[in-house]
Amino acid sequence: MADEQAVPGQEAPQQQFSLQRIYTKDLSFESPSSPAIFRKQWQPKVNVDLNTKSDKLDDNGNYEVVLTITLTAKVEEETAFLVEVQQAGIFFITGIEGENLRRVLGTACPNILFPYARENIDAVCIKGGFPAVMLAPVNFDALYQQALAQAQAQAGDAAPAAAEGGEAATH
Repeated sequence: MADEQAVPGQEAPQQQFSLQRIYTKDLSFESPSSPAIFRKQWQPKVNVDLNTKSDKLDDNGNYEVVLTITLTAKVEEETAFLVEVQQAGIFFITGIEGENLRRVLGTACPNILFPYARENIDAVCIKGGFPAVMLAPVNFDALYQQALAQAQAQAGDAAPAAAEGGEAATH
């Protein structure tokens, strides 16, 4: 049945996805409580924040994807260290559009970048005098689905809130 909808003489665009370059866009390490922090027992509370951003670089199918990981380690209430890395990549993507393109940029690309970001974080923490940091693998597919669900919930909540606000203004 799919053949019935195909236009004669036109082929579907071939899907292509390839990595062009991986690079560290930004790397920051702070240890505001050193050297006193080294005298404390090392039982840190670690907070990890992840964020991804993508930009179309040109009309040829090149996209930059930036994975930002911010890791904060505190001992008691003192910040032992704060490290932030922006691991970036240039990806060539053609023949993929709409929701499928957003999914590739939000899941496949960060999955490729994550091991490089994790290694950067580990190396800089060791050089800062702290124990190795091995971040657990991240399920970017699940995070993408969660972000979609949140966006849909917010869009759904905005309509009733706007309607309620409008009614309140008329009373």
